[in-house]
Amino acid sequence: MSFDIRYPAISDLRARARRRVPHFVFEYLDSATGVEDQHKRNMDALKSVQFMPGILEGPMTPDLSTTFLGRDYHLPFGCAPVGMSGIMWPRAEKILAAACAKAGLPYTMSTTATVVPEDLAPYIGDQGWFQMYMPWDKTIRADMLERATKAGFHTLVLTADVPVDSRRERQRRANLQIPPRLNAQMIWSMMTHPAWTLGTVREGIPSLKFGESYVDSSNKFDSMAHAGHIIRGQPGWSDIDELRALWKGPMIVKGVLKPDDAKRLVDKGADAIWVSNHTGRQFDGGPASIHQLPKVRAAIPETPIIFDSGVTNGTDILRALALGADFVMMGRAWHYAVGALGEAGPPHLMHILKDDIELVMGNLGTRTLGDLKNALIRPDWA
Repeated sequence: MSFDIRYPAISDLRARARRRVPHFVFEYLDSATGVEDQHKRNMDALKSVQFMPGILEGPMTPDLSTTFLGRDYHLPFGCAPVGMSGIMWPRAEKILAAACAKAGLPYTMSTTATVVPEDLAPYIGDQGWFQMYMPWDKTIRADMLERATKAGFHTLVLTADVPVDSRRERQRRANLQIPPRLNAQMIWSMMTHPAWTLGTVREGIPSLKFGESYVDSSNKFDSMAHAGHIIRGQPGWSDIDELRALWKGPMIVKGVLKPDDAKRLVDKGADAIWVSNHTGRQFDGGPASIHQLPKVRAAIPETPIIFDSGVTNGTDILRALALGADFVMMGRAWHYAVGALGEAGPPHLMHILKDDIELVMGNLGTRTLGDLKNALIRPDWA
């Protein structure tokens, strides 16, 4: 039976991934913070955006291509950074990077990946973006950027919306913490998911490899705790100037919701703005990202914008594009796909999204992504 019959939607990939990985692993990826109102608000707000279907448009093959930061893409979406990506499935970062490189879509490595940039160099092709949490130590900052550049990453993404930790209560209930402290429940969950466990043993226990490369690793657990501290500085506006001077390629700032912040960042040299609320993983009491997108677009009409938060299908991607985004990134969906189907997961996810987008555009009578705004029923808040 084909994947298209068994797993026709991202929700099906999520359900299969939940069965294939230990409980604490799934909780890490799937959870938000607080009572998860923000996560639900993101999805509900996106679903409230409507289009008016078109009729009698005749035969058409929708054009899904777009240009972003001077690069041409045949699809308007890519892979967002997810910390500790390799915990979801063994070799997850390498699988995702290779799949995106083959498809010609951007892949974003997180500072908190379970690999270092040098490990991914053979896999990223010309599609590597590097996401940074600003380290406290300026020497480490510069060295991380130099290593990312030498490994072939050409676009920098600074995540600005994680000034402090978040509680992420579901993760705490699952006993997932750094340094790791296994209990009987976790060990049993690992034993009952042998494919994940054996693959993880072969690949190596997931840890903050990039941060660890800057600390004393003689004590593995203490090293992981210290690594987390190193990579989680609290950047200020002056740090943007320093980062812009250090990084010679395109620079994107992620986690922007305020129009005034977007304008200020562009003035400081940001090449693109990433509208996001960290998909509800960081703060539970803010606005839906899609509600802020039109406001940010109005503030920076000529600057490229990326959108994420709450995207669960191709229609959501089109909703964001119609409301002002130039590109859409997803994190959880790619990892559900890897957890569900291993190396076969990312290509199937791309098929799901491409097919969904083409069929929706066919129903709307829109031939290009730029035509979407003509079919949009603009919400009152936009």
